[in-house]
Amino acid sequence: MHRGLKNRWTEFAAVAAAMAAVVGTACGGSPESRELAAESATVGANVASAAQQESNLPAAILGQAGAPRGEAVHYVPDDPSTSGYLVIPEGEGPFPAVILIHEWNGLVDRVRQVADALADEGYIALAADMYGGRTGSTRDENVALMQEAQGDPAGMIANLDAAARLLRERPDVTGKVATMGWCFGGGVALSYAIGGENHDGTAIFYGHLVEDPELLASLDHPIYGTFAEMDSGIPPEQVERFAGALRAAGIENDIHIYDDVQHGFWLWVYRDPEGSSGPALDAWNRLKSYLERVVG
Repeated sequence: MHRGLKNRWTEFAAVAAAMAAVVGTACGGSPESRELAAESATVGANVASAAQQESNLPAAILGQAGAPRGEAVHYVPDDPSTSGYLVIPEGEGPFPAVILIHEWNGLVDRVRQVADALADEGYIALAADMYGGRTGSTRDENVALMQEAQGDPAGMIANLDAAARLLRERPDVTGKVATMGWCFGGGVALSYAIGGENHDGTAIFYGHLVEDPELLASLDHPIYGTFAEMDSGIPPEQVERFAGALRAAGIENDIHIYDDVQHGFWLWVYRDPEGSSGPALDAWNRLKSYLERVVG
C-alpha cells in the first residue's frame, strides 16, 4: 500500500525541513531509564557487571567487530554512485528485513558491522547510502553532506523506497521490512515512516523528532526510540513531547531516555564502556524485542 506521491513528498519535506534545526548536533557520544509509554519494557536489571554487559553487546558498537562480511549493492535504479551494503543470515529463509540509515558522516564500516550483527539475529540487513557513495571525516564535511541530503526530500524518499522495494522483491525476504537509524538517520527514519512507502517498523536512535500529533497520526506501525539524557541537541523535554504526541495520535510506542549518557552513546559504546554498556545493552535487548514484534 502506498500513499499518494504528492502527499508523501509534502509530509516528508515538512519533516526534513525541521530536521535542519539539529544540524549542529554531533553524532557519536547507567542502566537507569525514563519510561515514557505504557507499552515500554521495564529497564533491564542493573546487576550485570560491565564485562558481562559488554559480552552481550554486538561487537560492532564495542569497536571489536571484524571486517564487514556482506556485499555492496546498487539498489537505486540508474544511480551507480549510490552503493548500499547487504548482508544475509545463515540458514534457510525467508527472513524479515531491516533497512539501516547511517549517521551524519555517511555509510561507514561501523554501520555495516551493525548490519552484520542484525544478520546474526536472523534479519536480512540493507544499510542504505543517503550520500551517493560519499562519507565525511570532519564536522564541516558531515554537515555539508547532511544538508545536501535534507535539501532533496524527494530524493531521500526515492532512495528508501528503492531499498524497501529491493528487499520485498527478494524471494528470501518475508515481505516484512523495518527501518532504523541514528542521529541524522534516526530523523530520516521517522520522516520516512510519516511520508514514505508503508513499512512495518521504525527504530529511532537519538534522531530529530516530530511533535505534531496530526503528522504522527499517519504512522501505521509502532515506534521504537532510544535517547540520551545528556543530549543537548535532542533534550529530554523534546523527547517527552514526542512521546506525548505519539500517545495523542494513538501510536503504540516504546520510548526510553537513558540517564547519564550522551548523544551517540549506543553506536560508540567503546568511547565510554563503563557508563554506556548498561544502557546500550538494555537498548539492544529492547530493539531485538521490538523487531521480533513488528517484523518477526
